[in-house]
Amino acid sequence: MRIGIPKEIKNHEYRIGMTPAGVRELVSHGHSVMVQTQGGADIGFDDAAYRAAGADIVASAEAIFAEADMIIKVKEPQPNECKMLRSNQLLFTYLHLAPDPDQARLLKASGCTAVAYETVTGARGGLPLLAPMSEVAGRMSIQAGAHHLEKAQGGNGMLLGGVPGVQPAKVCVIGGGVVGTNAARMAVGMGAQVTILDRSIDRLQQLDDLFQGRVTGIYSTQDAIERYALEADLVIGAVLIPGASAPKLITREHVAAMKKGTVLVDVAIDQGGCFETSHATTHQEPTYVIDDVVHYCVANMPGGVARTSTMALTNATLPYALALADKGLQALRDDPHLCNGLNVHAGHITYEAVARALGEDYIPAHEALAERV
Repeated sequence: MRIGIPKEIKNHEYRIGMTPAGVRELVSHGHSVMVQTQGGADIGFDDAAYRAAGADIVASAEAIFAEADMIIKVKEPQPNECKMLRSNQLLFTYLHLAPDPDQARLLKASGCTAVAYETVTGARGGLPLLAPMSEVAGRMSIQAGAHHLEKAQGGNGMLLGGVPGVQPAKVCVIGGGVVGTNAARMAVGMGAQVTILDRSIDRLQQLDDLFQGRVTGIYSTQDAIERYALEADLVIGAVLIPGASAPKLITREHVAAMKKGTVLVDVAIDQGGCFETSHATTHQEPTYVIDDVVHYCVANMPGGVARTSTMALTNATLPYALALADKGLQALRDDPHLCNGLNVHAGHITYEAVARALGEDYIPAHEALAERV
């Protein structure tokens, strides 16, 4: 198979779809790989490294989209990239379609087969291709939150861990999954007072075992959100419903009632955000203020640590990329967990939560695949 890896074009997005080590694995399976020139240069993966791994270096994204059988990316394709996709072409990347009807419309119109990292499932449960970026984003959320608590950044001037004789900042993490667990790990390590809200008693028990009393786990209700989020200095939105739009758990009224200089970090912004006042920002302009509350809603947080993120992402995606390259669409038919990643195929929406969020017709993935063998 001919595989193309274009340079990412979103604001301050320095990740790339595959490391040179990953490319070498694809080439060793007999596939040819095209990498756009300078695609990974900003994070230490230069053209020479990709050539040494067996890739062809090409000058433009247009050439990659025109010639490749499969496109491997990191972020969702932008409108001009969607328009370069074509029928029978595989796209393997993060999509986050639920809050993005324009992208869904363009992908349907292209006729391509789009497999989303974020809805591929694991044999032991979980979302193995979302997990590494969730780990990064969870850890970064505390790093970003601590910085923006500084008075010069608009925060309330609290040091996350305090000092002897001065109480630490209060951190409220909404959601105890991969993002929330990693956020709590970092916040505890920095000495903050941490509360995690989650609706799963089993998960709260696991977190209690993990943190050995250093984190307070609370069953998530509207009352709990109002109590713990409104008294917090830093609130992390870490709620995920796979493939679907994130629920709005923090309302405008909640924000208006928060302390001046509170910082909100919405890690769910790729899925529309879990704060009613959230809208996507960039690494160039990461925050805005509503009712004296700082909102950090960067839609590609892991892009801020692009080298670490690219290596972690390649570790997770490579086995699936090899399966798709080796077997094409048959890989989706053979592996129900990989097939759960199929969001768009031949003009159909094939993931139910996405279709529901967009108000589109839904065709189960196996039925859509059976239409075109």
